[in-house]
Amino acid sequence: MRLRFFSLFMALMCLPLVAFAPQADARAGSGRSMGSRGSHTWSDAPRTSLTPNWSRPMERSVTPQAPPSSMGRGGMGMGAGMGASSFGNRAMGQARPPFTARHPFLSGLAGGFIGAGLFGMLSGHGFFSGFSGGGGSFFGFLFQVLIIAGIISLLIRLWKKPSLPNTAGQSDNSSFGGTSTNAFGPSSQPNSTPVSLSQEDYTAFQNLLVNVQEAWSNQDIAALQRLATPEMVSYFNEQLSNLTSRGARNVVSQVQFLRGDLSESWRENDMTYATVALRYSLIDVTTDSMGNVIDGSRTEPQTVTELWTFARAEGRGNWILSAIQQAG
Repeated sequence: MRLRFFSLFMALMCLPLVAFAPQADARAGSGRSMGSRGSHTWSDAPRTSLTPNWSRPMERSVTPQAPPSSMGRGGMGMGAGMGASSFGNRAMGQARPPFTARHPFLSGLAGGFIGAGLFGMLSGHGFFSGFSGGGGSFFGFLFQVLIIAGIISLLIRLWKKPSLPNTAGQSDNSSFGGTSTNAFGPSSQPNSTPVSLSQEDYTAFQNLLVNVQEAWSNQDIAALQRLATPEMVSYFNEQLSNLTSRGARNVVSQVQFLRGDLSESWRENDMTYATVALRYSLIDVTTDSMGNVIDGSRTEPQTVTELWTFARAEGRGNWILSAIQQAG
C-alpha cells in the first residue's frame, strides 16, 4: 500500500513537468500532420523505402472527410497488399479484418483440430482421442505432432512481415529513390490520374524543403505565401503566433536534404499533386526572449523523415507545399 501511494505521489509531482514541457519538434509544421492532398487527403500514402510504415493521418485539414464507406483505397498494389496498420485503419474509420477472415484455410484447419480434441475430451478419451480413434495409437499421436508443427510453421510465415530495403546508409544521399508515377501502383481515387515526374520536379522539391524551413525560421509570412498553399500558411502563422505568445522563437538552420522517395503523384481536375518522403537534417533550436535555449541544440543536428505533398496548377505555375505528414 505504501509503495502504491509513493508511486501515485511521484506521478502527480511529475505531471506539471509534462504539462509544461517545451515542444520537441518546433520546425516548420511542429511535428504535426496537416494540410490537404486533394482527394487523397484522408487516404494512406503508399509506403516507400524511407517510410516502410504507414504515415500518421491528417490531424488538421480543410478538406472534408468522406464517410467511412467511401474511403476505401483499392488497387494500391504492393502498398495495399502489405496491409495498413491498425492505427491507420482506425483513423480512416475502417476496422482491420479479423484473422479468420484473412486466413480462412488456417482458421478452418485449427478449428477442426481443436474441435476434434474437444470431442475426445467430452467423450472421456482425452484431447487427442479425436484423431487416433483408440486414444493410444502411436501413429495417431505422430499425426497430431505433424499437424501442430505445420500450423506453427505456417503462422511464422504468415506473421513474418516483408521488409523494405534500408537506404539510410547509402552513399547516394542527394537523389530521389522513386522515379515512377507511383512507387506502389496506380491510384484508384475518383478523377485521379497518375502522372510522371521529371528530375526538375525533384529538384524543385528539394529547394522548397530548404526555402520553407528558412522562411519559417525568419518568420517571413510573405515568403511562406509564395511557397505554400493558403491553408498551410495559416497553420504556420498560428504556430509562429503561439511561439511568440510564450516568449519563444524557433530557429532552424543548416537544413540539408539527404534523400527522397516518391510515394505517389497524380492529377485531378486542374491540379497536379506529388507526395514524397523526405529525409533531411537540420539544427532545430528554440530560445526564449533572452536567447537562452529552452529546447533543441545549437550544435547537434537532428535527422527528420516526413511526407511532404506538393501541388501546382496543371500546365502552369510552380510547385508549392500543400501538406506535411509525419512518418510512422
